[in-house]
Amino acid sequence: METMSWIKDLVLSEQKMEEDGVVDFSMDFGFTSDLKAESHDFIQEIKASFIETSSVFNQLRGSSEGSVKIYGISGTEADFMLFRNGYKLIFSVKEPGTLSIRFHNIGLLVPQNNTADTNAAANANEALIIATKGPFGELAWKYQGQEVKTNHLVKYYFSRFIKESTR
Repeated sequence: METMSWIKDLVLSEQKMEEDGVVDFSMDFGFTSDLKAESHDFIQEIKASFIETSSVFNQLRGSSEGSVKIYGISGTEADFMLFRNGYKLIFSVKEPGTLSIRFHNIGLLVPQNNTADTNAAANANEALIIATKGPFGELAWKYQGQEVKTNHLVKYYFSRFIKESTR
């Protein structure tokens, strides 16, 4: 029923028009207002796929040493990270409509004397997935202008995470 929530919004809009006597011709269909909810839903979908993938990986591996753990990030609604052998893969909603993916190695020392260099290094290690509006109001998630498929995103980042977090 959640996929039909737009009908409820349409009815409420019509009722408001009848009550106020003002017609709203903007056909935004709530794109900007839905970005926060859509971002939350998309990152939850990605997280669920990573939970399933890491569960299979951990079961097949058989040993608790070197297993993949997934943690939520406090102070956020849906951000999460994968953790293994001191290595993190962090997924976060940077702002509504923008998801950030970045790797972080706990053992990596970054010079603290030049903030510009530190920020440049952090940004170079960050991939952004951006929500775009399609021709009929549909939402598409894109990386460097190309549409993202969740299963391929999970396969790519999980494989890379495992290879880079191997001791």
